[in-house]
Amino acid sequence: MKSTIPVLIIMCLIIPAAVYAQKAGNNIIHTQEIYKSIDTFKLKTDVFYTSESLNKKNNTAIVFFHGGGWAYGSPSEFFTTCERYAEKGIITFSVEYRLSIDHGRVPHNTISPVECVMDARSAIRWVRANAEKYGIDRNKIIAAGQSAGGHLALCTVMINGYDEKTDDKSVSCRPDALLLFSSCVNAIEGWCDMLLAGRRTEIWSISPFHNIKQGLPPMIEFHGTYDDQVPVWTVQFFAERMQKAGNYFELHQYKGMRHYLGEGNPKYSRYYTDEILDLTDEFLRKYEFLK
Repeated sequence: MKSTIPVLIIMCLIIPAAVYAQKAGNNIIHTQEIYKSIDTFKLKTDVFYTSESLNKKNNTAIVFFHGGGWAYGSPSEFFTTCERYAEKGIITFSVEYRLSIDHGRVPHNTISPVECVMDARSAIRWVRANAEKYGIDRNKIIAAGQSAGGHLALCTVMINGYDEKTDDKSVSCRPDALLLFSSCVNAIEGWCDMLLAGRRTEIWSISPFHNIKQGLPPMIEFHGTYDDQVPVWTVQFFAERMQKAGNYFELHQYKGMRHYLGEGNPKYSRYYTDEILDLTDEFLRKYEFLK
């Protein structure tokens, strides 16, 4: 009996780890890195990859920004998506950024959507600066996001003038493509205005719709026609303006669907379905980001 108890303890410790590894995928490695230290924050990114990918030198990277209206949400909402793409040989990142909430109250006194934008730009720079470590091609870095996270993805390439002083600006924060899901493309709306508080005059300068220019990377957007948080017409106008400027913007509209395109399907935090991700895969193959 004396020799049995330690064995049982060891087995209890091993089994949960094995179960977690099975849930994360048999061959997927999940690590966490600090990409930015600012004030009292140590902002982290979760990283997903396989040992096979780590031995290559031309990997694609996808950097995900979660939704939540710049005040809520968690990087964990993209974990299953990160695992899906890690299995396909892509190095994936799910980024934590500062949120405009303080002990359950919004807005935060010092954190607004502006700080969220700065963190997103820092995250892309960090991934590009660490490309060699993960075998990433520095010209194959994709920004992706849902709702407010889509806004942040857009801001990494469309918005200038909001960079952290500690950022190395010689490292570009421009992604090479964007994956957008129910994304906020026009920041001139009530919630963002409220979160900006005393800085609301800056709302125009962080609004992608009001900062359209030529030469932007290819983008794909998925949106429900009954979206009650980000009206579909804002995205329709954005798509029209983008295309007139000569940019590639592929818009998929889903009749009758609301903000969460995967409502009722908990697999991807209600963000979307496998069908939507299959179309995303086609987009990635079209631009040779996915084989």
